[in-house]
Amino acid sequence: MKPSVLKAVLMTAFRNRQNILITGAPGIGKSDLTAQAADEAKAHLIISHPVVSDPTDFKGYPFPVGKSHADFLPFGDLLALMKADEGLTVMFFDDLGQARPAVQASLMQLVLGGQINGHSINKEHVVFVGATNRATDLAGVQSILEPVKSRFLILELDVDVDDWARWAITGGIPAELVAFIRFRPELLHQFTPSREIKNSPCPRSVAKCGDVMKVGYPEETWHELFTGCCGEGFATELMGFLKIYRSLPDPAYVISHPEKVEIPEDPATLYALTGAIAAKATEKNFDAVVRFSNRLPDEFNVRLITDALTRNRDLGQTKPYQDWFIKHQDVVI
Repeated sequence: MKPSVLKAVLMTAFRNRQNILITGAPGIGKSDLTAQAADEAKAHLIISHPVVSDPTDFKGYPFPVGKSHADFLPFGDLLALMKADEGLTVMFFDDLGQARPAVQASLMQLVLGGQINGHSINKEHVVFVGATNRATDLAGVQSILEPVKSRFLILELDVDVDDWARWAITGGIPAELVAFIRFRPELLHQFTPSREIKNSPCPRSVAKCGDVMKVGYPEETWHELFTGCCGEGFATELMGFLKIYRSLPDPAYVISHPEKVEIPEDPATLYALTGAIAAKATEKNFDAVVRFSNRLPDEFNVRLITDALTRNRDLGQTKPYQDWFIKHQDVVI
């Protein structure tokens, strides 16, 4: 299930207090997606890491009551859940599959019945979400107890380039990196489990390449830094694409001469150019951006305009966009 669809499913699950377990490879956005959905639902999000928890975290700490017996004293996340009596609280178990069986068993009653060792939570105000990698990912996942799995609706998160690009554009990822992934979409996710101390491309590690580009590392170190983020093959291809990106005509010149600029035939150059122009689009120059875009092959025309709109939603209120949309509404994503 791609991220945009899964987020919509999470929103529905939150409204209906249905528990969801998200599975998928490391670094594809399971935690971020849950946080985004909780934020849009205006829910209080509690993030728990069962892999470093003790069973007492979910059933309370043994505490003497008088001289004859003991009880379990709630604290931490359990106490916060017991106090959730208005609105919506999302309890998120991150990396659930890495947790010890004893910890999984301790939260099992809590998820199903809303109570454990006499401590109750109001299930009208609480919903549970879990996330886990798979055993084949070499991420320390052994298994999830069958009774724990049955407490959740299990959904697998897939990588989707268009969803990632929309997230990247709004999240400040450099335009040239977004354009590169548009050009080489298969490089967004080539996660390869390995016992070697090397990274492979995934949405999280690709975003780290964007951090490298933004924070001021000397450019002569970029190839090695990109290799550290995503592996040598990815780094080599990205460096080659950046060379193309920097050889483009000035976007300001293109926008000021939308009918005169020569349209490149090379796909890599087209991806680079449309990404650069989309990043410079404003309400004032959007008429020229649309006129230039309409000279492009259909795929690049639609991509340029939709990426510009993702960066600046106000462009959708302009007459050039509305005229463009009428002509292209059958292919707009």
